[in-house]
Amino acid sequence: MAVSQRPVLGRTYLIMIEVLYDARWIGPHGIGRFADELLRRLPSLTSFNAARRPWHPLDPVLLSTWLWFERPRLFFSPGYNSPFPYSGAFVFTLHDLNHLRVPANSSPAKRAYYEHIIRPACHRAAFVLTVSEYSQCEITTWAKVNQEKIVNVGNGVGLPFTPAGRKHDPGYPYLLYVGSRKPNKNLPRLLKAYSMSGVRKDIRLVLSGHPDHQMSGEIERLDLNGDVVFANSSANEDLSDVYRGAVAFVFPSLYEGFGLPPLEAMACGVPVLTSNVCSMPEVVADAGLLVDPHDVEAIADGIRRLVQDLTLRDELREKGLLRARLFSWDKTASRTWQVLQSAAAMA
Repeated sequence: MAVSQRPVLGRTYLIMIEVLYDARWIGPHGIGRFADELLRRLPSLTSFNAARRPWHPLDPVLLSTWLWFERPRLFFSPGYNSPFPYSGAFVFTLHDLNHLRVPANSSPAKRAYYEHIIRPACHRAAFVLTVSEYSQCEITTWAKVNQEKIVNVGNGVGLPFTPAGRKHDPGYPYLLYVGSRKPNKNLPRLLKAYSMSGVRKDIRLVLSGHPDHQMSGEIERLDLNGDVVFANSSANEDLSDVYRGAVAFVFPSLYEGFGLPPLEAMACGVPVLTSNVCSMPEVVADAGLLVDPHDVEAIADGIRRLVQDLTLRDELREKGLLRARLFSWDKTASRTWQVLQSAAAMA
């Protein structure tokens, strides 16, 4: 087996040059951020790319066929796709069970994919990576595998998400939400809570991205036109500016395997309101204001407290900055590399 020595994460490791990496996951989303940050820090990975997306329903079979011809020492995916049928060594990443646990994000086809592709892959893979203790326990129970096989490598945060830098200044104070429009993000309750909070005359709500038909209809129904603003910040540098300019960050999600936006907000020095369920308490701990995401009044009360209580905001800001320092992409990459080395040694 060919080996070489190369500096990784400031140290020199004995590495296998045949670790094939599914770089198709890189993109402007949670898994995409994870995939990109790992590739930046692990230069020994060999990128695999194809025209089809990794979540294509035929990808497991097509990927397996390609791997049979290429025969890499180890295949590694930063996402939930896995080769099938394939008996070679591979590691893949299951960030959460969102497609099973959130009915509105599920479908018979997705449930079948998890049952017939992902669950068997959890048994065949050398290791399965995930990003939180919450997801590790949930996946272990669902897949019925030993917990040692499901490895929590965590998520991280780094530049440009720091308290130093430009602050977005649209000419009015604002609360900020960053994320998708998926049902688990709980945006209808957030909009209703903002409407009930009594702060709308003084402070606006900024949502990342563009409005869609459903969101526009909800804003119209709650008579929030002019109070809810959309900010499309595709570049991380622009997004960090928007974080830093916010009075507070609000993220009452119903389900997360980790929850990167609250961590990014804390790293930017912004007080955070988020949910008291799933992985959010694990990420935020006592550095954020935790609320029941099903209780609109609890969300509204949290918004009022953050807007009206300057002392609370200062306290959460300081705690958030300290908390964010516990998470780094270097740590995630180092943990991942240790797993890949173990998997390659087993191949």
